[in-house]
Amino acid sequence: MKMSIVVRKDLAMGKGKIAAQVAHAAVDCAMRKSSKVDQWVSEGQKKVVVWAKDENELISLVTKAKSMGVRVCEIRDAGRTQLDPDTLTCAAFGPDEEEIIDKITGGLKLL
Repeated sequence: MKMSIVVRKDLAMGKGKIAAQVAHAAVDCAMRKSSKVDQWVSEGQKKVVVWAKDENELISLVTKAKSMGVRVCEIRDAGRTQLDPDTLTCAAFGPDEEEIIDKITGGLKLL
């Protein structure tokens, strides 16, 4: 089991901002209890963080995941610091079987 968090590379986010957005995404998906979340937790909560080049690429991944029945948690910024309100910053995919997650985000580069 694995979770993948995809961050937009085209945004001028500082390291702390990226870390906060990734944490929001991971927590959001993990809080939605299911047997997959339980299994993921029992297996050590494997996760990766990767880059999407821009919003279009991230939205395309979200659409693909939803069509495959994979849980997606999209994160939009409140706009209090570095970004405009409602900016899509990242999305978490899963947790789900590693092979399924890799079909969605496996071709992206690690953060």
